[in-house]
This record gives sequence, structure tokens and C-alpha cells, in this order.
Amino acid sequence: MNRAFNRKKDKSWMHTPEALAKHYIPYNAKFLGNTEVEAPKGTEVVKDAVRKLKFQRHIKKSEGQKTPKVELQISIYGVKILDPKTKDVQHNCQLHRISFCADDKTDKRIFTFICKDSESNKHLCYVFDSEKCAEEITLTIGQAFDLAYKKFLESGGKDVETRKQIGTLQKRIQELETENSELKQQLQDLEEQLMIAHVPPAGSISMKPQSTDVFDMVPFSPVTPLVPTLASNGCPPPPPTTLPPDIRKDLFGAEPFDPFTCGAADFPPDIQSKLDEMQEGFKMGLTLEGTVFSLDPLDSRC
Repeated sequence: MNRAFNRKKDKSWMHTPEALAKHYIPYNAKFLGNTEVEAPKGTEVVKDAVRKLKFQRHIKKSEGQKTPKVELQISIYGVKILDPKTKDVQHNCQLHRISFCADDKTDKRIFTFICKDSESNKHLCYVFDSEKCAEEITLTIGQAFDLAYKKFLESGGKDVETRKQIGTLQKRIQELETENSELKQQLQDLEEQLMIAHVPPAGSISMKPQSTDVFDMVPFSPVTPLVPTLASNGCPPPPPTTLPPDIRKDLFGAEPFDPFTCGAADFPPDIQSKLDEMQEGFKMGLTLEGTVFSLDPLDSRC
């Protein structure tokens, strides 16, 4: 059985589920940068990435550049990296794309995670220098991942097949409605042709008066074709009034599930690919590890 979440040590969660589901947990850190890695997991993979980014940061520091400060906002929707002053989002890492997270057990400052980029599909390793709370941030990401996976199973994963079936039925209903509309139009055309066929030629006058009843009215004939009135007083009927739908979307980009009102057009065209992508990411799981990144003399304070 595949576990969606992996921890080497069994630690209790630090935050309430509501804090991560309805809000977010903020942290301040210095952002050393990100770099492409070859694998989605592995201690040696992140060690090489940390060593590379620290070396680059030392070069920039010698040139007078400071390590930029960022704000991390962690929730079940992902890990956002923002400018602490302007609140501009620099990076937005969705949790199902994060596969590995590790913190430095020696100085409690350095932590890193590997995330699959949504555009290039490359694995990028993000490295941060925090104020003695690297392990706490790592565990917070792990808790958010765990809650997001449960949320996916409740609101996305379990009713995927139901959504597919309803979409197929709604498509069939639309096809039948189109076919019914075409048949109605054909019937109306035939009725109009019959009316034209019974009209006397132009110029011919019938001398025989039309028969009437005792009230001097023309008898009603059930076979007389009824043609719907297309205009009233020379004006076309007003178009039907349509109310704009209440558009709401859930965590996975789909409208709220309702078996009585939802239709094939209610879902984004790429909803299935998104669900498959999320299922694959959660199935791979998130691995948390504590390791040692301070391996050489260059690893001084950034």
C-alpha cells in the first residue's frame, strides 16, 4: 500500500487543521534560490543543490549583494514565496508537486524542498535560511501535504468516476435534445408545405359560401394545422431571460459537485488531466528528512 506521506520520525503535528485549511502559517526566511535537480527525491540530491546555491550566494555576497528576504505562506493550497514588503508572489508551489523536504539538523537554519515546475515539468530544489525554525517549517509543509491529500480524496478523488458518468449522461441528453429539435423543425416544415398545397391558385374565386353553424361561426376542425405565431404586432418575441450561473470553484478547479444540476459544460476542459496529475503527485508522496548540509568551509552564515 502506497503512503501519500512519508516521515522518518513519527512527530505530532504543530498546527490545527483549520489553521492550514482556512488560513495559512507564515514564516520569514532568506531565499538562497532554486536550481534544477535530476531526481524528485534523495538526500544527496538536495545536498548537492544546497552546496551549489551556497557557493553562488557567497560569490554574490562578495560582490556586495545581500541574500533576499522572503515570506513563506504555507497552507493546504501550497507554499507561496512572497516579497515581505510588497506581498508580491514570487513562486507558488502546489503541494502535490512537492516530493521531498529536508532540514539541517546541525544549525536548525537551512531547509529545502524539491518541487516539480508546472510549466517546464523540471524538478527544482528551493533552499532557504531560516531563523532556527527549519524543522518547524519542514513539519508544517508535511502537515499541509497530509491535509491536502485527505481533502483531495474527499472532494476530488472519490467522485471522479461519478463525474465521468454524469458527464457522459449529460452529453447523451444534449444529443437527444438536438435530435428532438431537428425533428420538430422537420414537422413544422411539413405542416407549412401542407398549408401551401391547400391554398387555391391566385385569381380563382370560390362562389360557394363557407358553411357556418347556427351562430354564424366557422366550425372548428381538429385537422386544421396550427402554426405558432412568430411575431406579435409585427415585432419578434423577446429573447428568453437567462440568469448568470453562480460560478464557484473548489480546491481542484472544478465547480461544486451536484448530481442534479451539473452538466458536461460545468467542468473545465482539462479537469481530468488536473485530477490525474494531482493523483500522481499525492501517490508519489512527500518524504521528510533531517540531514546535515554543513559539509565544507564555505558553509558559513549567508
